[in-house]
Amino acid sequence: MTRPLAQALQDFQPGLPLAVAYSGGADSTALLLACAERWPGQVSAIHIHHGLQAAADGFESHCRDVCARLGVPLQVLRVDARHASGQSPEEAARSARYAALRQCAEAAQPPIRHIALAQQADDQVETLLLALSRGAGLPGLSAMPAQWEREGIHYHRPLLMVSGAELRSWLRERGVTWIEDPTNADEQYTRNRIRARLLPALEATFPQFRDTFARSAAHAAQAQRLLDELAAEDLARTGLPPRIAALQLLSRERQANALRHWLRGTHATAPSAAQLEELLDQVAACRTRGHGIRLKVGAGLVERQGQVLTWYNP
Repeated sequence: MTRPLAQALQDFQPGLPLAVAYSGGADSTALLLACAERWPGQVSAIHIHHGLQAAADGFESHCRDVCARLGVPLQVLRVDARHASGQSPEEAARSARYAALRQCAEAAQPPIRHIALAQQADDQVETLLLALSRGAGLPGLSAMPAQWEREGIHYHRPLLMVSGAELRSWLRERGVTWIEDPTNADEQYTRNRIRARLLPALEATFPQFRDTFARSAAHAAQAQRLLDELAAEDLARTGLPPRIAALQLLSRERQANALRHWLRGTHATAPSAAQLEELLDQVAACRTRGHGIRLKVGAGLVERQGQVLTWYNP
């Protein structure tokens, strides 16, 4: 076992029982094997059958065989991951996956409160590069968190400092097989082009790029936490929904930070840069009772109602 992998597993201290999101690929196979060996009898696997490609049934069969050999209980849940109009296929699959993971965790006896996900260092770099390509702010540059909690479930990504090559090497040493998702080689997807073209170039130019990129993402995440604290303080003064006159007492930068926090935290929506700039202009111009505000922001509309801003999804 390589030092980064050994260190990652040593640092991983989830609550038990633990479920591993298991696709059958190399990364989740390595994670499942390591966890099952470390906590025998306390680990189960969850396989989400997306039904998006012909090979999906083969993935499920492989996962059942591996879990049977390991003596690890397996839950399989089939989901409809087709995307709606205006929704990306990746977003639809991700939403369906997390809903299914939560459903399986809550159905287990006893209920499972900790789930491990197998994203690794290469995935983290790809996420950061995608964020940079979109001109993302600190939330995007923070990339993927190592752990978080959602609706009572604690999610963990213990492999974010371990490369995919290290995981595959460890599995080969153990004589363990995995399956390759054929879509991973399809370069019509930006993430796959990054993996195939940019990561080898970064490896040749900056051999330690995974570690340095991870540190940059951690710095961005720390800065974002400070901005979230400031936004919470400012919104405590403006009220919820925010009063326009109170917003106008803040600098434009703090207004933007507070409004983003309000929209994300209260309404689970995010404005584009252009939408936020227009909203800030309207807040600055709102000096009379008759000044109306009705703007497309995120997935809905921000309107002025009396002395406050409101958001709704029509």
